[in-house]
Amino acid sequence: MPLSPPSRALSGPRRRTLLASAAGTVLLVGCSGGDGDSGTAGGPSAADRTRARAARDSRELAARYDAVLAAHPALARRLRPLRAEVAAHAAAFTEGEEGREGAVDTSPSPSVSSSGSAAAAVPARATEALAGLALAERELADRRAEALLEVPGELARLLASAAAAGAAHAYQLAGDGR
Repeated sequence: MPLSPPSRALSGPRRRTLLASAAGTVLLVGCSGGDGDSGTAGGPSAADRTRARAARDSRELAARYDAVLAAHPALARRLRPLRAEVAAHAAAFTEGEEGREGAVDTSPSPSVSSSGSAAAAVPARATEALAGLALAERELADRRAEALLEVPGELARLLASAAAAGAAHAYQLAGDGR
């Protein structure tokens, strides 16, 4: 007896597909070794620059979540867990930066930290605000997936994990992951 297809077509990637692709990415880059290039004359290495950018990107995304939450408080239950994960990514990327020689300053720029300008950019409709967050998550996940080919093992694994989480966030924000 042949198996019949599901009664309704599912849109978007399945959770199993997202997890499998993230695991495959980690396996591909997990064996890379070394510390990346050493930078120039005491300057930050490519890995340090990538780590700093990833931390800055996570902080900027968290600020965007904050702006949407301020403009649309009814979305708090849905957005707070995702925002907390984004903040955890920022913390993970900055972990141990203080003691490392040649570490890059990862503090947010004044334009990013001013929530007034970010709040002004939030669409008035909640669905549009969610779509904007989903797009930001997807774009950041894509940039991180590209960057992990250029960095050493542990940072590549961290980028892969954050990219997979961002892809899952984008899926949830798009409304398909309810």
